[in-house]
Amino acid sequence: MHRALISGIAIAILCSVIGLFLVLRRYSLFGDAIAHSSFGGIALGLLAGIYPLWTAYGVSIASALIITKIKDRYNISGDASIAVLLSSGIAVGLVIIGLSGGFTIDIFSFLFGSILLVSVNDTILILSLTGGILVVILLLYRQILYSTFNEEQAKVSGIPVEKINYLIVFMAGLTVVTSIQLVGVLLISALFVIPNVTAIMYGKGFKQTAIISMSFSIFSVVIGILISYIFDITPAGTIVLLSIGLFAGTIGIKSAGLLSKH
Repeated sequence: MHRALISGIAIAILCSVIGLFLVLRRYSLFGDAIAHSSFGGIALGLLAGIYPLWTAYGVSIASALIITKIKDRYNISGDASIAVLLSSGIAVGLVIIGLSGGFTIDIFSFLFGSILLVSVNDTILILSLTGGILVVILLLYRQILYSTFNEEQAKVSGIPVEKINYLIVFMAGLTVVTSIQLVGVLLISALFVIPNVTAIMYGKGFKQTAIISMSFSIFSVVIGILISYIFDITPAGTIVLLSIGLFAGTIGIKSAGLLSKH
């Protein structure tokens, strides 16, 4: 439980931060697409007898970078490129699973998450990646923020927007695969999107929105893990349902006129 809570809080912070940049860039489903591409990497690792998360990291990051390059070079819309990435990852995974003889318990643990079984090494890896990514974001905060809100103006100002975009994609790939142990491949996009969309509805500035999003994400993860442990239910589903509950509650508050409509 200690490892699960520590890892869960780290993942909650990481997903809310990276997810906020993706949502603001209108790439809300990009995390979901990377997660589905990681499914192919997980299947490949199980087939080859390699620790699945290592192959998932490689496949997810490579797929995300390649599809981003294709999108930029051939002027393909963001939603179309995400659809290609999402469907190709699932297709590759299903073919590899068929070659390996079908679904296994290991595959299902990656599909739906298994945070209560996280090891000491996994916890160290999660904390290390979380710390590293947050340091990079803090160091390049102004460039990332500027290119997120006004890409054309950022280019004129001399900011290497293309490199920043690739960096965001790279960090998103790392975050998605790291987060699979918490909520699994099928629900990962919820952790990226729902807390951030909920926070944005409060109509605050960027920093305040980021703090609200992190607070909602941490609350959902911690309470979700505790409830799942007490009642012996799936942590991933519980975490996402709590996030949806916060989202619904915010809509109710806003509908009552207690929040700014802007």
